[in-house]
Amino acid sequence: MLEPWRIEIVEVSTICYSARMSLTPALYIGHGAPPLLDDPLWSSQLATWASEIERPKAILVVSAHWESAPLSLGSTSGSTPLIYDFGGFAPKYYNLQYRAPGAPELAARVKALLGETVVEQPNRGLDHGAYVPLLKMFPDADIPVLQMSIPTHDPEKLFKIGQQLAPLRDEGVMIIGSGFLTHGLPFLRDFSIDATPPGWSVEFDLWAKEVLDRGAIDELMNYKSLAPGMPYAHPTVEHFAPIFITLGAATKADVAPTTAIDGYWMGLSKRSFQVA
Repeated sequence: MLEPWRIEIVEVSTICYSARMSLTPALYIGHGAPPLLDDPLWSSQLATWASEIERPKAILVVSAHWESAPLSLGSTSGSTPLIYDFGGFAPKYYNLQYRAPGAPELAARVKALLGETVVEQPNRGLDHGAYVPLLKMFPDADIPVLQMSIPTHDPEKLFKIGQQLAPLRDEGVMIIGSGFLTHGLPFLRDFSIDATPPGWSVEFDLWAKEVLDRGAIDELMNYKSLAPGMPYAHPTVEHFAPIFITLGAATKADVAPTTAIDGYWMGLSKRSFQVA
């Protein structure tokens, strides 16, 4: 009777250990402009996605709207302030609030992991690339949030930063790269939410999906020369750059991400995914 008992204990112990070792996913999110908040479809997609993920202990977000070198960390104080970094929208959007706690402990961990010069900008609040999706994903604003700048557009350097930050996922930190898979705003002619996507937006979106499905990160890094739809899909590249931090934080670079949201918004690809 002793032998079966011993075998069962080993099995239970293994299951518990696996549960403790589960990693918080890293995400790449198409964040949209503030009117996203009034889009019932996209809002529900973000909320559903968040409900299917184990609640993180803290969030580290890299937004397309903060480019600063050397790499910088934003406010870590309580009730992190917001930046209304947009224009021409309804007055209500300038009264948005997202009073997330600051994350000083996370800031210290980021500095320790990167092992390089990291600048703190204590007065720098969350921009709309951070708080617009978080308003729908974690509306209670009760998870500490830290924003980090994009210090370069070089895909290989961003990928390395993601690799350096990957241990945070084992500590319950959700790493979010926030951008837009296509962002050719100067080439849009129809700004309605359900606009027919331009050919360059569709071509780039499908190419990126196919490359990601194959885990061909080297090809993705060469998107400027390989991707169809360029440079219209990204006349400037800050909305694509965060994808490489997310992918760098993946457990295995050649494992295909899981798409959580696809489709188009004002003709731009809102494809968003998570990596294991």
